[in-house]
Amino acid sequence: MGVVSKMSIIRLFFKGFKQGIHEFGTSIGSIINSVLLTLTYFVGVGLTSVVAKAVHKHFLETEISKRKKTYWSDLNLTKKPIEEYYRRF
Repeated sequence: MGVVSKMSIIRLFFKGFKQGIHEFGTSIGSIINSVLLTLTYFVGVGLTSVVAKAVHKHFLETEISKRKKTYWSDLNLTKKPIEEYYRRF
């Protein structure tokens, strides 16, 4: 084997090694992201759900009533003086 063929073999090896490391990193990143997002979902949403059920908190009104005319909520907004709108920050 000559010097040229040894250099091309080494170059080819490192090119394949770089591609393999890249694919390995992508695979590990996908796995870790899936695990972290699943954990975050169950801790965030699950814990919120358990606490809300424990204190009997309902975030949506799902009760259907034939006596209600509408299901819109009244916000009870008050009108402010115009001077308060000029200085927002």
